[in-house]
Amino acid sequence: MRGGLGNARTCGQAIVALLEQYGVDTVFGIPGVHTLELYRGLVGSRIRHVLPRHEQGAGFMADGYARVTGKPGVCFLITGPGLTNAATAIAQAYSDSVPMLVLSSVNPAATLGRGQGELHELRDQQRLMSGCTAFSARAETPQDVPRLLKRAFDLFASRRPRPVHIEVPIDVFERKVEEEWAPTGLRRAPLADANLIRRAAGLLGAAKRPAIVVGGGARTAVSALRRIAEAVGAPVASTVAGIGILPSSHPLCAGPTLVSPATRQFLEHADVVLATGTELSSTDTWAARPRFGGTLIRVDIDAAQFKAGPGAELEIRADAGPALEAIASLLPAGGARNGAEKKAAELVAAWEESLGAGDRLRKRAFDAVVAASPTDTKFVSDMTQLAYTAHTVFRAETPGRFFHPQGYGTLGYALPAALGVKLGKPRAPVVALVGDGGILYTLSEMATAVDEKLPVVVVLWNNCSLQQIREGFVERGIEPVGVSPAPPDFETLARGFGWRAAKVERFAEIGPAMRAAHESGRPSLVEIDAGRIGD
Repeated sequence: MRGGLGNARTCGQAIVALLEQYGVDTVFGIPGVHTLELYRGLVGSRIRHVLPRHEQGAGFMADGYARVTGKPGVCFLITGPGLTNAATAIAQAYSDSVPMLVLSSVNPAATLGRGQGELHELRDQQRLMSGCTAFSARAETPQDVPRLLKRAFDLFASRRPRPVHIEVPIDVFERKVEEEWAPTGLRRAPLADANLIRRAAGLLGAAKRPAIVVGGGARTAVSALRRIAEAVGAPVASTVAGIGILPSSHPLCAGPTLVSPATRQFLEHADVVLATGTELSSTDTWAARPRFGGTLIRVDIDAAQFKAGPGAELEIRADAGPALEAIASLLPAGGARNGAEKKAAELVAAWEESLGAGDRLRKRAFDAVVAASPTDTKFVSDMTQLAYTAHTVFRAETPGRFFHPQGYGTLGYALPAALGVKLGKPRAPVVALVGDGGILYTLSEMATAVDEKLPVVVVLWNNCSLQQIREGFVERGIEPVGVSPAPPDFETLARGFGWRAAKVERFAEIGPAMRAAHESGRPSLVEIDAGRIGD
């Protein structure tokens, strides 16, 4: 058996071998004394191990990898601090419906719950993780592992994708496994009720003022969504995760304008709204949840959303892809009707016309970044003002072009997630949008980019401030506190990690700096001095 110990195979080795059979090709983690047997399994394995500099980075890398590939991102984490370091990233993945498999160690089975002061001991690690995962479970014996992995991969294949945590006591990792483990057939997503599909098609076909809201859960429904929109003449507004599902060049595309009062008003006055693959949450609108004055049809794989989100007259629990295909098959092919194309254009124009001076400045900078980047570039953003502007004005022809930590809203996401995206799609150019505050959360992952030879481009919007929070203080009449940290010399820091670095102060300099970064074949930082940027 590979990895030593003669012909014996430990549970740790058997786990890695089973993950290979499930199609896992990359894992993210930092080895520790509690996971050595798991790492023994990686010796001679086809699975690539990526070493971040912090477990939070491991989680965000797994998130980016999962978003761009559709496969679960996999983390190997040590007991206690390794797992809690990654908890923020795991919670982000939970909020944004990202499939992630977190395999961690835990203290020896006989010590659990005794409070004896074992290394890395938590009172109840499994219970702690249950709040940010679809499920958290412990393998009490090696024989529990295949069942728990099957449960995890079943969930990824058939339900709303979310992180799963499986912990293995370190003494269980060491036990011998005699039998051969193999995957079994996975469950499939539920099929939509045919009667509900007919009702949905009937309501849409008879609508006078239809509208569609599309979220990331409908990424597999590109063709069907377009056919439905064209058949009934419905403008299509998207969440950030739904950008590009309907091409921005399509005349019915209203883009990611749910943040716009004009779009929310339009949805309120539509007589039929089809919402698919979206929670319709306040984080999608930067305001209260949207209101619907007409008939709301919701298609969602997660039945819990029908109670958690806006109430719908018609609730269809199913994966968006086959459900929308079924609806589209019952509608006649046709062009847009009732001035729908004009309305979609008006919604896009209304949002862009509403942009204030700050957004217009940032839009100009982002447009320059996009213009100087290859057409298939993937954009990964942090919680920063540049990104808040960017994802409302970005226009994509295909889905999976813009990734943002929308729901949980974690700082430090973009850099490590961009590395995960690059690992998942090595040929795709990748640009991370970060702020001077957020990048310091995970700056150490610049070292991982060099180790793994990942030529991502980080665009740093440096306004020497936690500007969004500063503006919040001012709006409430509170004297700003703790929002003006002195930034480091980012160029010097980047070069110290082995990155290429450039700083720009004029709009005309952004394009040349971006093109040089993309052409360099190296990890590159392009810092935009937000306080000085101008002509």
